[in-house]
Amino acid sequence: MIDPKKLDLSRLTVYPLENRQHLSHINDIIIDPDDALLPISESQLKQILRLEKKLRRARDRGASAVLIYGAHLIKNGTAVLVNQLIESGWITHIATNGAGSIHDWEFAHIGASTESVEKGVKNGSFGAWDETAKNIHIAILSGAIDSLGYGQSLGRFINENGCTLPQESELVEAIKNDPTSHLTSARADLLFAMNQFSLKAGKYDVSHPYRETSIIASAWRHKVPFSVHPSIGYDIIANHPIFSGSAIGRAGEWDFKLFGGSLENLNGGITISVGSAIMGPQVFEKAMSCVNNRRIKLGGTAITDHSIHVVDIQDGGQWDWQHGEPPTNNPAYYLRFCKSYSRMGGTMNYIQCDNAAFIQRLHHHLIKK
Repeated sequence: MIDPKKLDLSRLTVYPLENRQHLSHINDIIIDPDDALLPISESQLKQILRLEKKLRRARDRGASAVLIYGAHLIKNGTAVLVNQLIESGWITHIATNGAGSIHDWEFAHIGASTESVEKGVKNGSFGAWDETAKNIHIAILSGAIDSLGYGQSLGRFINENGCTLPQESELVEAIKNDPTSHLTSARADLLFAMNQFSLKAGKYDVSHPYRETSIIASAWRHKVPFSVHPSIGYDIIANHPIFSGSAIGRAGEWDFKLFGGSLENLNGGITISVGSAIMGPQVFEKAMSCVNNRRIKLGGTAITDHSIHVVDIQDGGQWDWQHGEPPTNNPAYYLRFCKSYSRMGGTMNYIQCDNAAFIQRLHHHLIKK
């Protein structure tokens, strides 16, 4: 039997970010709170106003208000608006995918992000950017030994302009002294990375001059749980010799649990999912099932008194999702970002709207007005 060949990532050529032709710059895309409102329809406005009332009710009841988003929310320049919602206490948990964390970090670090996928894949440069993969990994690896998941590790890393790496001897001693600790694998992963990439103990400095535009950093500052839900091989941080599935997987596991913890307080609460076609609904349904499992086992009831508002530019299959899911012979049945949420025990509303216009209007009615 022939042994299967594995891709040797240690032999990848990676490039400095300064060599990349950035397609998006923070100063060009960022929406200022005082900018003119983007146009929306009367129907969209009515839906946003209904959502606003539910957010106010959730806050009055002390229930969870969860924001889930895909990477385009960052790329469309809404970060400052979202940050003001965080600062004002309207959001109690934020979740994104791996790409959402990557664009957030790149904008915070260099004020630019995004590249041509087609051109980059052809010449092998797509995603092979040294600083992005290396620094996000170091943030996650260093955060893990303090029991922090992906989102909190990166939030701290951005706010503190880097991290402090321990002495290798300290990691070795901790592993020897308590090999069954839940942190043993995290310590071993960090030790391996420090050794392989000649990372010295002490302050590891990485500047983030644009961190005021980082949602992840804002969540860390305001102690709002932020969870990142990555997939192995989905994101450009896999295109680097430092890529560690164990580090990413561990961080994602801890963030899944963090996300579930917020859903435990969702009775009377609200979930807003903006432009997350796969990650949001898939993670939500598993976490919700786990939460209901625990509640029922402890003699409680499933969470049902909550509302979900899904926002995307797709037409929703031209189906009225407030009436439940369509039959299997209807193409709308296969819209995961609508179907999964419609099954989650609460009321599901679909808003077909540009995500920047949606966030801007929501911000306007909750804060500006």
